[in-house]
Amino acid sequence: MSDRTTHWQTVYATKSETEVSWFQDSPAISLEMIRAATPDRSAAIIDIGGGASRLADALLHDRYRNLAVLDLSANALDTAKKRIGAAAATVEWFVADATTWRPAKTYDVWHDRAAFHFLTDPRDRAAYVERLRRAVAPRGHVIIATFAPDGPEKCSGLPVQRYDSTSLSGELGPEFELVETRSEMHQTPWHSTQAFQFSRFRRRS
Repeated sequence: MSDRTTHWQTVYATKSETEVSWFQDSPAISLEMIRAATPDRSAAIIDIGGGASRLADALLHDRYRNLAVLDLSANALDTAKKRIGAAAATVEWFVADATTWRPAKTYDVWHDRAAFHFLTDPRDRAAYVERLRRAVAPRGHVIIATFAPDGPEKCSGLPVQRYDSTSLSGELGPEFELVETRSEMHQTPWHSTQAFQFSRFRRRS
C-alpha cells in the first residue's frame, strides 16, 4: 500500500464525511459545469478522487446514468456506496491511484475536485495527465477544481500545489482548450473559508 493510499484510508477510517475540510453538502459548481459540458444523461462521467463526495448522488438524482468514481480510499468509497444505497450498484467504483490507473474505456467528462492539487511532484502530475489523455474521449471535457493561488498551502496535513486557470492549462497542454473558469470561497464544516478555482476544458479533437 502506497503512502498516499495509507494516508487517505486513515483519514476516512477516523473521520466522518462531514468532518473533513472539503465536505460539501451540495456540489453546486461541479454539477453546473457537468450540465454545461454535456446535457446528455447517457454521457460517461468519471469523478477522480471522488471519495465520499456527494457528486455521484447529485448526478444520479439528475438522471445521469453512466457514472464512475475513482479514489485511493476504499473506506471513502464504502461511505458513498452506503449513503447512496441500492442505486450505488449502477455506478462503477474504482479503488485506484489516478497516477497509475489504467482506464479501460473513455469518458465524456473527467471531473476532479481537490485531488490533482495534492500532486506536488512533477512526475506524479505527468503520470496523472497521461491517464487523463487516455481516458478522455475526443471533444470530451475535463473539469478540475484546485485551491486557488490565494488558497491554503496545505490540506489534511499535506502540501498542495495551487493553480489559476492559466497554470492549470499549462499542466494539461495545448490539446485542451479552456472553456470557463469560476472562483469559489468554500466554507468548511467549521466555518473557515478556502479559495478554490474551477476550470473546465474541452479536448480539441
